[in-house]
Amino acid sequence: MLIGIMSDTHDNLPAVRKAVEFFNEQNVELVIHAGDYVAPFVARELKKLKAPLKGVFGNNDGEKKGLHEVLGIADEILEIEADGMKIAVTHGTDERIVRALARSRLYDVVVVGHTHRYEIREDGRTILINPGEVCGYITGIKSVALLDTRKREVRIVNIETGELLGVMSL
Repeated sequence: MLIGIMSDTHDNLPAVRKAVEFFNEQNVELVIHAGDYVAPFVARELKKLKAPLKGVFGNNDGEKKGLHEVLGIADEILEIEADGMKIAVTHGTDERIVRALARSRLYDVVVVGHTHRYEIREDGRTILINPGEVCGYITGIKSVALLDTRKREVRIVNIETGELLGVMSL
């Protein structure tokens, strides 16, 4: 299964549109959003995804009721199973929770956002993926990740340039 991973869209509709186009072109089968949509109107662009969207709240998501109503977002921690791979998703505001999820040995992959910096790293037997920021406000780089559960590979891509920013085999 090819999974698109995004985070920290922060109402930047042109950037969200670009991420949606990228995921649709890649024919992803699922999109994970690690939080900080910010306002429900971002749903206009996210609903253009061809794949289902699953996500969690971030620390800047103030209109949780509206986000739940338009996107179905309801949790701060999400568990997903894909091709036998167990994935946990949390925004990452509390690093203690991220470490606990990674070290629990319950998950193959833990997806986070919050820092706005892309990263793929190992923590024991768990891979931590931060796709960076779609909005580009802090780093200036608009990035997303692709997790291929069949190839067991993660790639981070700059959605403006198409540049491969990182890759790791699982």
